[in-house]
Amino acid sequence: MPPASASHRRAALIVLDGLGIGAAPDTAEYGDAGSDTLGNVARAVGGLALPNLQRLGLGCCADLAGIPPADAPEAAWGTALPASAGKDSSTGHWELTGLRLDRPFRTWPQGFPGAFITALTAATGRGVLGNRPASGTAILDELGVQHAATGHWILYTSADSVCQLAAHEDIVPVTELYRACAVARELLVGESATLRVIARPFVGTPGSWRRTDRRRDFSLSPPGETLLDRLHAVHVPRLGIGKVDDLFAGRGITSIHPGNNPATFAAIASGLRTLRRGLLFVNVLEFDQTWGHRNDVPGFHEGLLALDAALPAMLAPIREDDMVILTADHGNDPTTPSTDHSRERVPVLVLGRRVRPVPLGTRSTFADVGQTLAEFFGVTPLASGRSFLAEIWDG
Repeated sequence: MPPASASHRRAALIVLDGLGIGAAPDTAEYGDAGSDTLGNVARAVGGLALPNLQRLGLGCCADLAGIPPADAPEAAWGTALPASAGKDSSTGHWELTGLRLDRPFRTWPQGFPGAFITALTAATGRGVLGNRPASGTAILDELGVQHAATGHWILYTSADSVCQLAAHEDIVPVTELYRACAVARELLVGESATLRVIARPFVGTPGSWRRTDRRRDFSLSPPGETLLDRLHAVHVPRLGIGKVDDLFAGRGITSIHPGNNPATFAAIASGLRTLRRGLLFVNVLEFDQTWGHRNDVPGFHEGLLALDAALPAMLAPIREDDMVILTADHGNDPTTPSTDHSRERVPVLVLGRRVRPVPLGTRSTFADVGQTLAEFFGVTPLASGRSFLAEIWDG
């Protein structure tokens, strides 16, 4: 068991999904040369004005137009490089919690095999449209009318290891879509192991299709121990906000699912007011889901402004011994032609009343975040990562 003083601490790990901050050494190998999510957005809008994030030290992490380095940052600051193979939300979150993967999961650039399509059709009673890599909004424009006429699933993938099933909520009940995704999840294992199956419900009419907030992710279970497993073993509470439970296949955490960023910010403040001890683990989804994948630079910019404005109220309930980490899981640059995730380094900002605002440098793996939290809570060290707790923690 960890010391009582450690097991009764509180920490928040807030993952700003898709908020990369520049190239990693192997970015080009992933086909993402030129991706720099925050840097490119800052340049595209003529400079960012994010005073609260600037005070924390965001401008110290990278060269960002409009955000000069703070003279006296209020947070410890640095960046972290992805060490796991891949650039998916699951692998990014797993690495942040100390699980590093040496091999990527399978992708499907030619679409899913015939045996899978046959089995899915037989199990669900519905045929399949698409079955190829595509933008989620573009494929609705292309196949939405045919889907409405036939009731067939719209099946597509991306550069990541994902299988996405889309269906109109007025044609296919969302519960049926979820059941179909559960079937696909059971099928895509073994040699066909695919990291995530994603339910993509939508509404609307031709020319104005709109995906709803009832998306659900069906992930493989992490193939090794994570920080969540360590905390569960010693009964340290874990409260999830956003899709973190989906990304860990429900292992070691349950979540509430706000529909958008403002609701997520409110949930963070509420969690910090009510959680007595343990880990608040948050995924802030819209930088990735709403703006990054749709190459929506103005929306991304507005989202950054809203995040910055929300920070004071969101973090107001921080207590004397709390530690809060703001970071990301990958990039999703809305300024590039790609609508996929991008292989990027991520920012790391650590704040709290007992956190020394020191430079963290460039961490060699996201797993340093999880290892730091493991030490903070006094649990057994994780398999990957190097803790920076001694560098930042006063006392």
